[in-house]
Amino acid sequence: MPQIVQLLVSPIHRYVGRPADGPLPAPPGELVESIQVRERLGIVGDRYFGKPAHRDSTVTMIAQESLPPGADLVQVRRNILVSGIDVDALVGSVLTLDSGDGPVAFSVKRPANPCAWMDATIGPGAWRALRGRGGIRCVPRNDGVLRLGPVHVTTTTD
Repeated sequence: MPQIVQLLVSPIHRYVGRPADGPLPAPPGELVESIQVRERLGIVGDRYFGKPAHRDSTVTMIAQESLPPGADLVQVRRNILVSGIDVDALVGSVLTLDSGDGPVAFSVKRPANPCAWMDATIGPGAWRALRGRGGIRCVPRNDGVLRLGPVHVTTTTD
């Protein structure tokens, strides 16, 4: 059964400067048990919430199956880590997740391509290994709440 494995809400941008210098320290409380999603705005409390420059990519998602063992959202800087969903194949579709509080639909706009920071946060070779499997950038189509645990998934064409 598909699962929401981790949820991340980050109020700050940690990747500043060069990857060789390493990211800024993670603020406490980034990994959460639930998130509040707002239509077209993103995740309440996240650094990209309501930012005009990020309106087509306010929420990011990645499949656990794409990551090396032990890697998590703090390292890849995505908002939602799922298991059992091939998110990379969903660009151009509508992905709807329901973790028990009602459906939350996302327009899947484009891939979330990995960057050189992946080698600094996960380990050497991660950037190359995640090419084509770096997740997706989405726009919420409605307000809702997502929680950790089992999730009902539907997909439709946009």
